[in-house]
Amino acid sequence: MRIVHLTSSTLFGGPERQMLGLAEHLPADWRTFFLSFAEGGRCQDFLHVVRERGFDALALHHDTPHLRSALRELTQLLRQHAIDAVLCHGYKANLLGRIAARRLGIPAVAVSRGWTGENRKVRVYEALDRRHLRFMDHVVAVSEGQAAKVRRCRVPERKLTVIRNSARLAAFTQPDPTYRERLAGLFPVSVQNLPLVLAAGRLSPEKGFDVLVQAASQVLNARFVLFGEGTERLRLEQLVSALGLSARFQMPGFTAECDRFLPWADLFVLPSHTEGLPNVALEASSAGVPVVATAVGGTPEVVADDETGFLVPPAQPDLLATRIREFLADAALRQRMGAAGRRRMQERFTFSAQADAYIQLLTSLQPTAVIR
Repeated sequence: MRIVHLTSSTLFGGPERQMLGLAEHLPADWRTFFLSFAEGGRCQDFLHVVRERGFDALALHHDTPHLRSALRELTQLLRQHAIDAVLCHGYKANLLGRIAARRLGIPAVAVSRGWTGENRKVRVYEALDRRHLRFMDHVVAVSEGQAAKVRRCRVPERKLTVIRNSARLAAFTQPDPTYRERLAGLFPVSVQNLPLVLAAGRLSPEKGFDVLVQAASQVLNARFVLFGEGTERLRLEQLVSALGLSARFQMPGFTAECDRFLPWADLFVLPSHTEGLPNVALEASSAGVPVVATAVGGTPEVVADDETGFLVPPAQPDLLATRIREFLADAALRQRMGAAGRRRMQERFTFSAQADAYIQLLTSLQPTAVIR
């Protein structure tokens, strides 16, 4: 079978790692292609990695606002490569991918990871996406929490399957100590011996990093590193400064090597207001690092409360700080829950299981091509 991942990639992040991991775990007689809208050239970071891993990857020449031209180009490419199914990632891929696939009589499957509501423009696009989902041939939700949201979009049960994101366990078998040194280099000597709390993600409102900064002001015996870029950077930097955290709270920007830094953290924190199924929590647990996270979306499916980490309500900096302090005061607790988290990833979140689920789904869609 020949499948294509259609996306609007702007970086090599969590969703991109999931697409590539799936491709690498499908059987040899399944061929995977990657197509991305150009996004002003920002798609090239992801496509470069894909090509290095041995997969065919192309950037579409046409993009917003020239959607008709993009649709023609996409249809031609799908026909040229004799694609059997299209996996669509994001609202633009869903819309154009469904139309192009329908013209060729092949199934278009939306992979629903969640909606951010990052700004007014994105909220409009995401509202259109939610209205459009029920017209897709099938929808894959990455968690039961996201599946509940998809059902509210009037997607019938027969068109909905939950296939969870997967953990990259092999990425954390041999931590490189130079990354511990790089983390240490972010801080002044006066705080070098304090425990390290790590967070990562897009710096946008739905990620709740302002709550993390407020919690950090109540945790006096720790260093904090927040990897990521986004529209909230200036506001977060101002908050860090206003709370007197400049020496202990560092924001070094986006990194494609978050997995290299993770094993050297004492604790990982995810303070989101909304999530589909968070890749960073999967990776933290895969690295054997305990997690404090908000109980939103699919996060409780990753973090087992009081077993692999602690869950707290969103927008509660006092409770978040309390759980962070509890972990930092007890090295044995951190070790026990970190080990339990890695076992949970091995048992429930493997790419082999994910690949088997996609094989079953895409094979079932082939005889009828389009579910009406």
